[in-house]
Amino acid sequence: MISITDPIQPALAHVRRILFEPFSARKWFVLGFSVFLANLVDGGSFNVNGNPFDHSSRTTAPDFSPVTEWVSTHLPLVIALGVVLFILILGLVVVFQWLGSRGEFMFLDNVARDRAEIVEPWTRFQDLGNRLFRFRLMLLLASLGLLIVCGGLGVLIALPDIHARHFGASALTGTISAGGLLFLGFLAIAIIGLLLRDFVVPIMYRRNLGTTEAWAVLRRELLPGNRWRFVGFYLMTFLLWIPALILILAGCCLTCCVAILPYLSSVAFLPIFVFFRCYSLGFLEQFGEDWRIIEVPQPQISTRSPDPLP
Repeated sequence: MISITDPIQPALAHVRRILFEPFSARKWFVLGFSVFLANLVDGGSFNVNGNPFDHSSRTTAPDFSPVTEWVSTHLPLVIALGVVLFILILGLVVVFQWLGSRGEFMFLDNVARDRAEIVEPWTRFQDLGNRLFRFRLMLLLASLGLLIVCGGLGVLIALPDIHARHFGASALTGTISAGGLLFLGFLAIAIIGLLLRDFVVPIMYRRNLGTTEAWAVLRRELLPGNRWRFVGFYLMTFLLWIPALILILAGCCLTCCVAILPYLSSVAFLPIFVFFRCYSLGFLEQFGEDWRIIEVPQPQISTRSPDPLP
């Protein structure tokens, strides 16, 4: 039987063994760096807008007419700067995708083998990391293409109201149609991303396969007859993230938000990241001994001969 709750206790035991038996500050910082690399794919930042200590009253709305006038006067320059900024941001995202793809295997290998290494797994997983990167790059391009197609469709449907400069039935239809398609498309891409991280990457790691071959293994050997168990796995993952987020919030409050800084957050909340990596691996190993990825040390049996009787 494939259970969604049975892997929880072994995952907690693996976290305790990997991080606390014995505790090593070096191990935490090195493992945290591999988590930081693996999570570069997700991105994310914390922004504070405005000055919270500015309590001066504002009785009039700000005047943006000089800005709009300057933009209309220098429109070609604004468009060129926008294109350059978009290319720079896209390039940065691609670099993060490449680093994060290699980091996924580094973090998985460190957890599976209970060690903390950076240089050796970085070199060893070059081929698998590049294969994962190419697949993620296609997902990124698919996301951009979906955004462009849905946006263009929405504008096309709402074109009569755009020309009339009012929000009417056409604009409402375009907004609902484009928004609905965009939601469904990004939902499908998000599901692919979750399966990729939790199961396809471990399959690639276990069998040294490319991304396409690993997806084929997932569809052929794991999903048939177990689709609802995978749904249950992600429902349980969602429930487990609730106390995890509470712990993260408490840690942020206790450290005055220092713990949410890049890299430091990977070290401060390392047990949470290790737990969820172990939980998905524990769920996977229920499909057979061939899927056991975490190396658990076996208890040593004493070979000393018994003392002779007097």
